[in-house]
Amino acid sequence: MQVIETQTAGLKREFKVTIAAQDLAAKVDAKLKELSRTMSLPGFRPGKVPMPVLKKRFGQAVTGEVVEQAMNEAATQTMTERGLRPALQPQVEVTSYKEGGDLEYKMAVELLPEIKPINFGDMELERLKVAISDEEVDKALARMSSNQLKTEPVTETRPAVKGDVVLIDFVGKIDDKPFQGGSGNDFRLELGSGQFIPGFEDQLVGHSAGEDVQVKVTFPADYQASQYAGKDATFDVKVKELQRKIEVSPDDEFAKGMGFDGLDDLKKAVRDQIGREYQRVARLKLKRQLLDKLSEMHDFAVPEGMVDLEFQQIWASIEAEKKRGTDDASIAGKSDDDLRKEFRPIAERRVRLGLLLSEVGRTNNLTISQEELNRAMIEEARRYPGQERKVVEFYKNNDQAQAQLRAPIFEDKVVDFILEMAKITEKTVTAEELNKAAEAEESAPGR
Repeated sequence: MQVIETQTAGLKREFKVTIAAQDLAAKVDAKLKELSRTMSLPGFRPGKVPMPVLKKRFGQAVTGEVVEQAMNEAATQTMTERGLRPALQPQVEVTSYKEGGDLEYKMAVELLPEIKPINFGDMELERLKVAISDEEVDKALARMSSNQLKTEPVTETRPAVKGDVVLIDFVGKIDDKPFQGGSGNDFRLELGSGQFIPGFEDQLVGHSAGEDVQVKVTFPADYQASQYAGKDATFDVKVKELQRKIEVSPDDEFAKGMGFDGLDDLKKAVRDQIGREYQRVARLKLKRQLLDKLSEMHDFAVPEGMVDLEFQQIWASIEAEKKRGTDDASIAGKSDDDLRKEFRPIAERRVRLGLLLSEVGRTNNLTISQEELNRAMIEEARRYPGQERKVVEFYKNNDQAQAQLRAPIFEDKVVDFILEMAKITEKTVTAEELNKAAEAEESAPGR
C-alpha cells in the first residue's frame, strides 16, 4: 500500500492511496479459500468446489467486499501510523480501478484539533444560594392542605353556591336519547371547578338538595369525543346532597395522614424538597456560567463537518418551530439568511465545547460505569408507567440509544470535575432572583 499526503489545510487532510493489484488478488483468493471450506454447489462435495468455479460464481461479489475492507483497513492504518485522530468517517473517492489492476483512491478526512485546556483553578465562578424561610415552608404546607378536599354535609336548607360540592345523579341526552358516558350516580362535583362541560356547573348554582334540575349545554366544537362536538345536550340532574368544603389545617394529624410522624417531620421534608429544587436550578445556572467561561477562554479551530452536522440539527428544530407558528423572539420574523448567520456560530460553539469537555474527560480518565448507565435507564423507564420493562430492554439492545443516555451523564461528570478545581464563591439571593436568573438563561438564544 502506498499513501501520499496531497493536501493539508487546517484540520483537513487529503491522501492519495494506492493498493497494489497483487495485494488485492491475494486478499480475494484468501476470502474465496475461506468460503470454499463451507460452500456447497450441485455436482461438488461440500468443501471441494474448485477455485476457478468459485471465482466465476462469487469472484465479483467477493472482490467488492475485499475492496471495501481494504479501504477501511488502509484508512485505519494511515491514521494510526501518522498519529491522527479523525473527527468523522473519512470520505473516499475511487479515482482508478479495473478488475485485476491497482486500486487508486482519494481519501479526505477532518481531524480533531489539538486542545490545551486552561488551568481550571484560575476560573472564578459564582454559585447562587437561596435561604429558605419559615414563611415559604408555611406557604407550601398551605398549598398542600388546600389540595386535600374535605367536606361536610350542609344541614340547613340553602341554595348551592360556587365552591360547594353537590352529590348528584344525572342522565344526559342528545336528541332526547341517552348517550354513552352521559350518565352517573352519586357523583361528587365541586361547583366552579370546571370539571364538567362549560355551563353545566353554573346551572346547578342556586338549587338546593332534593331538587330536580334540567341542565342544557352545548358541547364545545373541539370536544375530545368528536361525535358529540358542537351538539346540544340536556341533562336530567337530581341534587341529592349539598356539602361545604372545610378547611384542612396543616397540623400533626394532617402530617400523619401523609405518612409522617408529625408536623415537624413534614416541615423538614418540605424544606428539603424546596432546597433540592433550588439546588437544581442553581446548578443549571452555575453550569451555564461555567460553559460560557470555557467558551470565552478557548478558541481552537473545529472540524467544519461536525459544525455542519450540529447546525443541521439546530436547523431542523427551527423549521419545526416555524411550522408550529412559533412566537419565539429568536426565530419569529427573521429571514432564513439571518437565522443561519445567527445560529451557525451557536453550532460552532456547541461543537467546540463538546470537544473540550470530551478532551478533559479523556485525558483525566473519566468514564461512565455500568451502574451509572443502569440508573439512567431506570430513570428513563419511569417516565413510561406500565412499560418500564420494554424501555429498559430497548436501551439494553440499542447501542445508539445507550450513547444518547451516556452523553449527558459524561458531560455532567466532566463539569463536576472542573467545578471541583474552580474558585467558587456563594451569593445568597431570593427565590425570585434565582428564578429570574434561570428564566434569563432559558430565553437566551442557543441555550
